[in-house]
Amino acid sequence: MNISRNALLEEQTHRAGIQFEDHIHAGANYEIAVEHDGVIYVSGQIPRVCGKIVVTGRLGQDIPVESGRQAARICALRALAILRQSLGDLNRVKKILKLNVYVQSAQDFTQQSEVADAASEILYSIFSPAGGHTRTSVGVYQLPKNAAVELDMIVAFD
Repeated sequence: MNISRNALLEEQTHRAGIQFEDHIHAGANYEIAVEHDGVIYVSGQIPRVCGKIVVTGRLGQDIPVESGRQAARICALRALAILRQSLGDLNRVKKILKLNVYVQSAQDFTQQSEVADAASEILYSIFSPAGGHTRTSVGVYQLPKNAAVELDMIVAFD
């Protein structure tokens, strides 16, 4: 039996023990997702669940790698919830093209790719093989609202 991508998203969200608001919206004057010529660009997502940033702090200083990985999972699931909200159905996704992951990092922290792997694992588990993507993981000194991780993505769709 073939499980829909929407059901896989629900399963992953349940497994993470989170639930997002019914309608995710931008917090300022920008769009959470923009569609153009069969490509959708999802704005940067932080680990926000129902209005609360649930993983904050600097990796390698305030929080361990596993907390950063959990933040990356939540960010990825939130971005996918936005995709579903924008497209109406995750089965319209043809390919995850690009994932950018920003990790709030201490000066000597070098495991940004290990943190980003958690987001990539979510994408592969829901969209495989269309979940294969290019990726950049970057360490930054500060992120909005002291979030541990922020990510954005570019996705091709039908």
